[in-house]
Amino acid sequence: MDLDDLYRLLRVAHVQAQGIVDTIRDPLLVLSGDLTIISANPAFYRTFATDRDSTIGRPLYELGNGQWNIAELRLLLENVIPKSASVADYEVKTEFPNVGSRTLLVSAQRLVHPDDGQRVLLLSIVDATVRRQMEAARDFQINELDHRIKNLMSVTQALTRQTSVEGRTAGEYRTALLGRFDALARSLEVASHKQTPQLRDLAAAVMEPYLEAAPAVAIAEGPVVRLSSSQATSLGLILHEMATNAAKHGALSTANGTVALDWKVVSDEIGPTKVHLRWQERGGPRAAAPSRTGFGTRLIRFTTEFELRGHAELSYEPDGFVAKLSFPSQTS
Repeated sequence: MDLDDLYRLLRVAHVQAQGIVDTIRDPLLVLSGDLTIISANPAFYRTFATDRDSTIGRPLYELGNGQWNIAELRLLLENVIPKSASVADYEVKTEFPNVGSRTLLVSAQRLVHPDDGQRVLLLSIVDATVRRQMEAARDFQINELDHRIKNLMSVTQALTRQTSVEGRTAGEYRTALLGRFDALARSLEVASHKQTPQLRDLAAAVMEPYLEAAPAVAIAEGPVVRLSSSQATSLGLILHEMATNAAKHGALSTANGTVALDWKVVSDEIGPTKVHLRWQERGGPRAAAPSRTGFGTRLIRFTTEFELRGHAELSYEPDGFVAKLSFPSQTS
C-alpha cells in the first residue's frame, strides 16, 4: 500500500466516522485538554442556536456570552473528570440566549490517543428540560389528587356538621344531607370538561353545597364570561379549593360569615382581554397568613399561573381572606 492508498483509506474512515457522529440526535462536543472545542455535531448547533464559526476553536466557558460557564459544569470538568474516566447524566441547569432555561444531562468520557497520548474529552449532552417538566407535572398531579381526596373528606365533614338536625326527623335529615352531597357532585361535574359553562354557572355550581348553611354567599351577576373546558376545570378546582378552606377555617365555618364573589372583564389595547375575579371573605375567624405555604395555596397559584396563564394575589386582611385572580378570557 502506497501513501496515496493509505490517505484514501484514512479519509474514508474519517468520513464514515464523521457521518456517524452527525446522525446522533443528542449534542456532542469534543474538547482538548484545556477545554477548547475541537469538534461539535449538528445537533449541538441546532439545540443551542449557534454555528460552527462561533464554536470551533473557542474555550467552552467563552461560548456565546458565557452561558456554559456553569458552576456545576466546572465542578464536573475540573474536579470530577480528572479523577474518573467517565461520568454519566450529570444534571446542570442554566439560561441560554434565544433558547431559554434548560435542564441538561451531561455525560463525559476521557479519551487517550493510543499513539501520541493526546487527551481529549467527549461530552454528550441530553436536553432533559421537557422530561423534567413532565416529571414535575406528574408529581404535582399526584399531590393534587391526594389533596383533593383530603379536601372532599373535609367538605363531607363540614356539610354534615352544618346540616341542621333541629326540628327534623331522621328521614328529613337524611334527605337534606343527601341533597347537599348531590349538589357537591353537580359542582364537580360542572367543573369538569363535560361542559363549557359561563363563569357564573360554574361559580353557582361550586358554591351550591354551601348556600343552605351559609346563605350569605353572594355571587355577582357580572359580565358574561364563557369558559373553555380547560378553563372551567381549572377555575372550578380553584373555587372549590377556596370554598373548602372557607368551610374548614374561614368565613363559611361560622354562622355570620359571608363570601362575595364578583368579576369584571378588562380590555387592554396592548395585551389580551382579561378576567379579573375577586373572592372576599368577611365575618369569619380573624384571618392570618399561614406560617408556611401549604399545598392548597400552591395549588391555587400553580393552577392560575400555569393552567389559566394568569396571576393570583392572595392576602389575609383583618376582615377576612381575599383572593384576586386575573387570567386571559377565552377569546384572547
